[in-house]
Amino acid sequence: MIRIKNHKQLEIFDPWSFLSPIRRRMLDQSWAGLFKEEILCELPVGKFKPFFNEGFGRPTKELHTALGMLILQQAFDMTDEETVNQLSFNIQWHYALNISEESDSAKYVCTKTLWNIRNIVIEHGLESSLFECATNKMAVVFKVNTDKQRIDSVHIQSNMRRLGRIGIFAKSIHKFLINLKRGHKELFDSVEESILDRYFSEQALGCFAMVKPSEARKTLVSVADDLFDLIECFKGYSQITSMHSYKLLERVLKEQCNLNSSNDSKPVEVKKPKEIPSDSLQNPSDPDATYSGHKGQGYQVQVMETYTDTNDPKEKSKTLNLITHVAVEKACESDANALIPAIESTQKRGLGPEELAADSLYGSDDNYEQAQERGVELIAPTMGSTQKDKLRLSDFKISARGQVVSCPQGHAHAKIKNKKRHSVGFAARHCENCPALSNCPVKKGKKFYYLRFTKKELRLARRRIYEQSPEFKNRYRWRAGSEATMSEFDRCTGVKHLRVRGFKAVRFCATLKAIGVNLFRATAVRKAANYDKADINKAIVTLNHAIFIIKEHFMTTLSHLKNVLTNSWQVVRLCS
Repeated sequence: MIRIKNHKQLEIFDPWSFLSPIRRRMLDQSWAGLFKEEILCELPVGKFKPFFNEGFGRPTKELHTALGMLILQQAFDMTDEETVNQLSFNIQWHYALNISEESDSAKYVCTKTLWNIRNIVIEHGLESSLFECATNKMAVVFKVNTDKQRIDSVHIQSNMRRLGRIGIFAKSIHKFLINLKRGHKELFDSVEESILDRYFSEQALGCFAMVKPSEARKTLVSVADDLFDLIECFKGYSQITSMHSYKLLERVLKEQCNLNSSNDSKPVEVKKPKEIPSDSLQNPSDPDATYSGHKGQGYQVQVMETYTDTNDPKEKSKTLNLITHVAVEKACESDANALIPAIESTQKRGLGPEELAADSLYGSDDNYEQAQERGVELIAPTMGSTQKDKLRLSDFKISARGQVVSCPQGHAHAKIKNKKRHSVGFAARHCENCPALSNCPVKKGKKFYYLRFTKKELRLARRRIYEQSPEFKNRYRWRAGSEATMSEFDRCTGVKHLRVRGFKAVRFCATLKAIGVNLFRATAVRKAANYDKADINKAIVTLNHAIFIIKEHFMTTLSHLKNVLTNSWQVVRLCS
């Protein structure tokens, strides 16, 4: 049975009047006061309703409390047991979730119920709705200017052990044998004793961690042969091939080995490390985790936030840098593919940027063009290294209209052809005697020395020229602030080392932790901007409303009492 409380309804009597004025003011100015006033009522409880029956079963936890509890758990990086304790005894949590009664149904939740609520949100991807509602509300309350934003990614790890190649093979076989014994004992008994001795027990499995480097290659070949034998042994059993652990064996074999059907004595050949794809299995405990050659195993989170380009400390402290977009990806994904989805996501919610600062991984020509089509100016360096002794198209003088005016030596062009591929000719008398000819990109033709380039190369050259200007350097320097955001993201919420496994669970945690960062930032901004007057005005309005209700009740009661006395006096007169 669904239970929802209307937190917008005002109370006749203040349920928090037992607090002293100082403690009450501290609560109002903390994250708890901000959460209660602005975010709690905006939580999308309507999307939670379809998973419960409105007229049957035990009452649910109050849905605002349930969703708010999930946000606070991730914001403060707490375990389930710690979350239960905080909800039961922490007055800040009670104030933030507007829990004024002392019943167990209001202030207590068991870990199983907490798990069930979280699982509903994870399986149906409701964390994005929570993030959008909270972010949009804070953007309105703090009048956030979203014209200038920056984007970057941070690498995170789920709760899994880092395994080498031998460990991946051994753990996959161990997991398969455990599941085989649980579900199909008669087939488990048919497995060779040598296989069980090496992989079934945890003690035997630990021996693979003591393999000497000189024996690693030999051991890797041995475990690959064992894995192949298990796959071949059970491939004829449909009830086995449908098991998740058996499919992991097949995945490891496909990613780590090459099959040699022509050689029966050695059907499996282990791949070289460079041949293994980055999206290969990293640990059977977390099949969704992948590998980044730059940062290692795990996942990555794309984070886009607003910023203000001012050096005034007072102005900075009163401006909210709001995280407007969060997207969790596999570690093997390229940052270049994350830019346009981030722009489109924020524009749909009315939080789109006009200028977007990013590093060179986001600054491909394709991204630059697509961003311009969406009305966004991308401030990012171009990819590619420059050789000091080689001249490039960007070293030539290019006009504002996009035409090559002269060469690096100052000689004007003699001929221009603009087709699919642009061609600019320079006089042979200048180029033949040029000391930089050996390092120049021009090529000798029949009459001229030609510089040939495409429209894309011209766009990149113009961008490289602009990158050397003081204006670009002054605008781009604000992108470095995203590094501080990633540090804050981890320090405040522990996002880099999560307690969960699997893509959906990781996405849930990272998204709600971003809400926590926004909440803590908004609290600091509200304190710096001195919002006490607004709080006093709101308290006055609430008090006037309460006085009005009490007056109305008093007048109604007085009217009834007058009628009763009048009727009683008439009865007395008739009797006398």
